[in-house]
Amino acid sequence: MSDQEEQQRLKEIMEHPSYTLAYLDQEFVRREELRPRRLEMELLKPEMMLEDAGIKSTVVAFGGTQVAPREEGERLMTEAKAAIEKDPDSQKAKRQLIRAERVLYKSRYYEECREFAKLVTNYNKQFRDGEFIIKTGGGPGIMEAANRGAYEAGGKSLALNITLPFEQTPNSYITPGLCFQFNYFAIRKMHFLLRAKALVCFPGGFGTLDELFTTLTLRQTGRMQEIPIILYSKEYWESILNFQYLADEGVISDSHLELFQYTETPEETWQVIKDFHGVEE
Repeated sequence: MSDQEEQQRLKEIMEHPSYTLAYLDQEFVRREELRPRRLEMELLKPEMMLEDAGIKSTVVAFGGTQVAPREEGERLMTEAKAAIEKDPDSQKAKRQLIRAERVLYKSRYYEECREFAKLVTNYNKQFRDGEFIIKTGGGPGIMEAANRGAYEAGGKSLALNITLPFEQTPNSYITPGLCFQFNYFAIRKMHFLLRAKALVCFPGGFGTLDELFTTLTLRQTGRMQEIPIILYSKEYWESILNFQYLADEGVISDSHLELFQYTETPEETWQVIKDFHGVEE
């Protein structure tokens, strides 16, 4: 073998995927057989980094990505009215106006979630460093409002993003170093609840319902710590869910209706959490 052939041979050996360190080989790591290892790493990475960061407990805020700040709701209303004026008989334009009206109405929840996060953050800054840290899914809407409130109060907040088929980026109010990206919804859900001292569900859609019912089921079956589960805005939640009917039908116990409660203001919500944990300011 000539020197040139030897060098070419050596290059082929070292550039082949077999020579790449196993944990650096993305094609290998993403093989079907290694899913259990990916699940394990997705569980361990945030756990270890939160431990290093001194995050002891969290207050989880769930809610819809489409719950926008007032200025966004007003923009949607302006666009919807313009569409109606252009074509008054358009069913699509009429539907657009109805939805814009509801988005604008719900903008108050964005501001109230923002205020709630400020209350919690002001407390943990003064009295409980590393405790009662705001945690969200890291996206827009209610999640942004909660992270924003913590940021404006000068405190920390963390977020658990999820990879989706469409582009997603975290909101800019999350504390750098406390934003984690997940591939598996199951592990992400687990991390939402591992350090949770309260769960507050603001108005939202399928994702919020999924997270709410996961938590209710775990509490119902005694598979997680006791925490207050708070549904913010009785008007909204009773419009989309009839929990009493489930009890009347005998598919849940009457006592299961005590697993959650409704609140209407940021102050009331924070008071429920403080009372549950015996917190004094």
